[in-house]
Amino acid sequence: MNLNKAMLIGNVTRQPEVRTTPGGQSVCSFGLATNRRYTDKEGVKQDQAEFHNIVAWGKLAEICGQYLTKGKKIYAEGRLQTRKWQAQDGSEKQRTEIVLESMQMLDRAGGTSAGSPAIHPAAMAEPVSSPPPPDDDEGIKVEAIPF
Repeated sequence: MNLNKAMLIGNVTRQPEVRTTPGGQSVCSFGLATNRRYTDKEGVKQDQAEFHNIVAWGKLAEICGQYLTKGKKIYAEGRLQTRKWQAQDGSEKQRTEIVLESMQMLDRAGGTSAGSPAIHPAAMAEPVSSPPPPDDDEGIKVEAIPF
């Protein structure tokens, strides 16, 4: 058995770009940054950013192009894929991307974190619309979490 799964929470680093393939399928690409905080050998806290290339296809690509903007925080789930091609100068290039399978927007309209409905390919048959987030924080109470 094999597993190829990437799960990330990060911020969109560049405005999503939606294109259409010659076959008529939508494709969207954008960047996502994740951060790691650690303490170095000298005891100083350090931040390290990692940048990821994200590609979405079909209805999910259209949704990403419509709703995502630079700076938005999202949960992205997908699979790793490496593409290889030959550049115009004859050199061989390659790029590893995360092919998006589902995505959840984590920012409210005002920019604060909140759980938004997940957008999953199985739900793509009908138009995706989510109700506006509540004005107050009626979230899950810590005491209600069973673990």
